[in-house]
Amino acid sequence: MEKIRLAILDMYNNEPNQGMRAIRQIIEHFEADVEWELFNVRANAAAPGLDFDIYISTGGPGSPYDGDGYWDVKYFNWMERVWNWNLIPGNPKKHVFFICHSFQMACIHFQVATVTRRRSRSFGTFPVHKTDAGISEPLFSALPNPFFVADFRDWQAIEPNLDRLDEMGAEILCLEKIRPHVPLERAVMAIRFSDEIFGTQFHPEADPEGMLVHFMDPERSRVIIEEHSEAKYLEMIEHLQDSDKIALTHDIILPLFLSRAIRAVRQEAVLV
Repeated sequence: MEKIRLAILDMYNNEPNQGMRAIRQIIEHFEADVEWELFNVRANAAAPGLDFDIYISTGGPGSPYDGDGYWDVKYFNWMERVWNWNLIPGNPKKHVFFICHSFQMACIHFQVATVTRRRSRSFGTFPVHKTDAGISEPLFSALPNPFFVADFRDWQAIEPNLDRLDEMGAEILCLEKIRPHVPLERAVMAIRFSDEIFGTQFHPEADPEGMLVHFMDPERSRVIIEEHSEAKYLEMIEHLQDSDKIALTHDIILPLFLSRAIRAVRQEAVLV
């Protein structure tokens, strides 16, 4: 059986990260069905064409507005081409998952929310709350409400454009944790842009084992405690060791997206 083609759009700009390792480990479970290719978008201005069936666009550092007029134009063009391709009746659908930095850029491109810098960095593991649409979302159906996510970001999508969302047929699926003592709008944490295109502000690929090794490094733990407090650090370590929190999110969302996308691509191939 011919393998399904998957493109990973690496948005890390050659900075060391845990995201690429975690994504690759998840994809390894689907190696019987999928062959994949990596595109270093920001560092090499590389963007895939439309000859792939599935795309995963990663998180990354910095501002979602900091393009150089070259790689970002190619990236937004890829995004628009995929969207327009999926609108044409009879075309085999392209499936896309946007993560964190990519999610922010998708929100900017599709004009579905305001993307702005946070007052302080979100760093750690936090609960997110499903919307009504999120409660019926297949990728979230096996998760509790609220469920826990790994969240590391300086930027946020807020003030959703409800008219634009409705025009696209998109739905907001979850919002950041309820903070009754903070007079700020809650950020949008996930959007289903279409039947085939999905995005999360958080990191569904984050695996507890890798994060524990990363954050228990003495130098990293010292910096985290200095910047975010010992209580926040210990809470994050505790959540990483709890199978009902980050482990559950890691095991469900991205693997289920890939399973559903692979099945949909196979079914369309049979019908052609």
